[in-house]
Order: sequence, then C-alpha cells, then structure tokens
Amino acid sequence: MKPKVYIETSIPSYLTARPSNDIRAMANQNTTIEWWENRKAAFEVFISEFVIAESSQGHPEASARRMAVLEGITALEVADEARALAKALIIEGPLPKKAEIDAYHIAVATVNAMDYLLTWNCTHIANAVMRPKVESVCRSHGYEPPIICTPQELMEG
Repeated sequence: MKPKVYIETSIPSYLTARPSNDIRAMANQNTTIEWWENRKAAFEVFISEFVIAESSQGHPEASARRMAVLEGITALEVADEARALAKALIIEGPLPKKAEIDAYHIAVATVNAMDYLLTWNCTHIANAVMRPKVESVCRSHGYEPPIICTPQELMEG
C-alpha cells in the first residue's frame, strides 16, 4: 500500500505559479514540479475542503491553474474530530488564532491518519520549533500526527 500524503495549499500554489524572480521561491517551485512529476505517483494523495477553498481564491487564471491540478484528488472529510483538534492546536498549541486554516490542515491530515503532510508553509506548519508542540497536542488527543515536510524532504524514498 502506498503511503498517504495530504497536500496543503502551498503545493498547488508553487506548482502552478508563474516562475518567480526570487531565487528561493524559484527553487521551491522547481522542487515542487519535480516532486509532482517524479514522486507523486509513489503516494496516495489527498486534499481537503480547505485546500479547495484557498486554491479557488485570487486571480481567476491562477485559481483555474491551481484547481486544474487538484482535479481528481480525493478530498478528505472534515469530521467534528478534526474541527476539535484544530481548535486545540490553537488553544493548547503554538499556532496563533490567525493561523486557523493551518491548524485545520494539520488536524484534517492527523485525524485522517495521513503518513505525511506536504507543505511549503514553514511559518506555521513545517516549522521545526513548533512541530514538537503540534505533535504533543495531537498525541494528547489520541492521534498520531503525520510527518510534516516539504517536497524537498519527501523527494527520495
């Protein structure tokens, strides 16, 4: 059975964005494209209603490109347990209230037993300082959190 990966919104955003002039963003875009083309097939890929909602916002052409790459990817159910865990990640955890959607991404991936949560959001999700507290909150609520990583970290396997 293939490992399960939850794709957070930054992945389709980097995948479909116009090439950036910023060298770091350009590197992330290239890595995302490489992961999508060469590694995605090794995983069972999932999204959520939050990814769909975020991806559908913004410039109509950019939104259409993001939505096109999400087509056919299974959207996970956002159960009451995920909503409760997202709230706990803010109340008990390191996530600020302004990162509520990020808490939902983590909670949906956790409650649905994903092996990985793939993201470029290193402010509130793939953050090495916050990760231990995020994992602790998930475990204290009876869930094993996914491995939170960037496409670079999930390139080989």
